[in-house]
Amino acid sequence: MARIRFPFLVLAGLSAAVAVVLLLAGAGGGRRALKAPGFPARKVAVIELSGVMTSSHDAGDRAFSARRVVELLEKYRDDDTVRAVVLRVDSPGGTVVAAQEIHRALQRLRERSGKKVLVSMGDLAASGGYYVACAADRVFASPGTLTGSIGVIMQFPDYQRLLGKIGLGTNTIKSGEFKDIGNGAREMTERDRKLLQGLVDDVYAQFVEAVAAGRGMSPEKVRPLADGRVFSGRQALALGLVDELGDLDAAIAAAGRLAGITGTPEVLREKPKRRLWELIDARFSALFPAHVFQDAAFGQARLLYLWQ
Repeated sequence: MARIRFPFLVLAGLSAAVAVVLLLAGAGGGRRALKAPGFPARKVAVIELSGVMTSSHDAGDRAFSARRVVELLEKYRDDDTVRAVVLRVDSPGGTVVAAQEIHRALQRLRERSGKKVLVSMGDLAASGGYYVACAADRVFASPGTLTGSIGVIMQFPDYQRLLGKIGLGTNTIKSGEFKDIGNGAREMTERDRKLLQGLVDDVYAQFVEAVAAGRGMSPEKVRPLADGRVFSGRQALALGLVDELGDLDAAIAAAGRLAGITGTPEVLREKPKRRLWELIDARFSALFPAHVFQDAAFGQARLLYLWQ
């Protein structure tokens, strides 16, 4: 009996220890990472935002999904081993909603976790790329970075003259005057243009408000800079649009200091995940001109925070 009882007690003890560990890991809804006692968190997470931003999960070869970025930010918000987040932005912007989703996710991360968020600008951080940066605690740019382009654009194709030359036309039956607004098969009226301009002006005001709030400036000070022009990193620094000139390493080091990390922080790099069909679509789309896949080519224009 003694020979049987001893292994049984050992196994029972191990099972109890495993149960305690699993219980601790499940605390807080199972989302918070365990942190070994005596070993303070030293990680700075780096997220790369490269290409055009879209709110869709299915980003193409030269784009990235805002939803994927938001998922990563939420993961780091609840990870106790991550003390700060650095976004490496190299983007001309993208859809308005995509930029606003990332911007709001950064604000939530700061508000709910108290973690520091810094932005490191690469070659290009314009329009929506700059909108995202305005949610950070501190913004770094290289002297030659292109940034700014504060504004909104909306484009519609116009192919009515082409259709006329080849003898084609359209018959449209609609429920209201503006139901086919932006239809490239007919001329845009002044009433159409006025309605769309009002839409663009409203979204433009949202951009100005975000810059003013994020940079501690008044809207009146922002508007003269918000005519769509781009600035070099050095010009942006002089105008108060960025905080410091420096590369990615400088931003990571600053994030560590702001987060209270002594010495060199541990860097955690993780790219937003892409599903298999997205990778297949990306390889396929690379074989064709990018404009073929733009919604605007089919009359479905979008509001864009995009530098073109």
